[in-house]
This record gives sequence, structure tokens and C-alpha cells, in this order.
Amino acid sequence: MAKIPIHYVDLRTFCYATEDDKRVEAALRRFLPKDFKIEREETEGHFGDRILVFSARVETADEIRYVVSRLGELEEIDRIRAELDERVTENTELFVRLDKQAAFGGSVRLGDGITVRGKVEAYPATKEAAVENAREVLDELADDA
Repeated sequence: MAKIPIHYVDLRTFCYATEDDKRVEAALRRFLPKDFKIEREETEGHFGDRILVFSARVETADEIRYVVSRLGELEEIDRIRAELDERVTENTELFVRLDKQAAFGGSVRLGDGITVRGKVEAYPATKEAAVENAREVLDELADDA
């Protein structure tokens, strides 16, 4: 993947009081380059329970390629391609939600727990142009699989 039409990728997950924060962080790290810095913020739930928010922004081309290559491991890549009109916003952002438990176990599946938001390059900055650029990235991932 020579040039990747993505400005940056944000990844975020929550660690609830009933979860082990090391395991949740490990699940998020499944999608990040080695030793990548993860922001950690503590907040409080509705009933006063502790919630940790883990987040990371990937901005360099090599780091973005790394994250995208992990998404290439998705068995449901065809589903994402079919749903691009719903997954890309008017602000040219592509959203994918991944299974946190599967990520901790070493696999990549669609599900709940980890939110991936990619800011897709689009000139002009329209949803249609972003969908087309996102489709090119996903097509290349499917060809590499």
C-alpha cells in the first residue's frame, strides 16, 4: 500500500470497573505499532463506578498502514465494504467497531468494545469522495488477504 488516503486514525476503548485494565490495554495494542503511546483518562460512570478511557491517535503514514493492515485481518471486510455508505460520515470519517474480547484473544472481528475512526482524505471533502477512497483501501486489503 504505497499512499494511503487517510489523514489519521483514532482508536478508543473503555475499561469498566469489572474489567482488568491491563487486558483492555492489551486488546487496544493489538491494533497499534509496538510501544505506541496510549492516553489513559479516568472518569466516573453514572453510579460512581470507575471507567478508564484508553485512546490513541495514529498520524504517520507507517503507523496508519500498521493499523489498516490489522483491519485487513477482519473476516468481515466484505461487510464493511458493503456498508461504506453507512460507515462514512459527511465529515469524511470512517467508523468501525471491533470486538474487544476477540482482540485480547489475538483475532480481529467486528463487534463492541473498540472504536476505530479514520479521517479519510477526500478532495473535494465530500462523503462520496471519502467513500470512494475508503473503498480503494478496503479493496486493496481484500486483494492482499
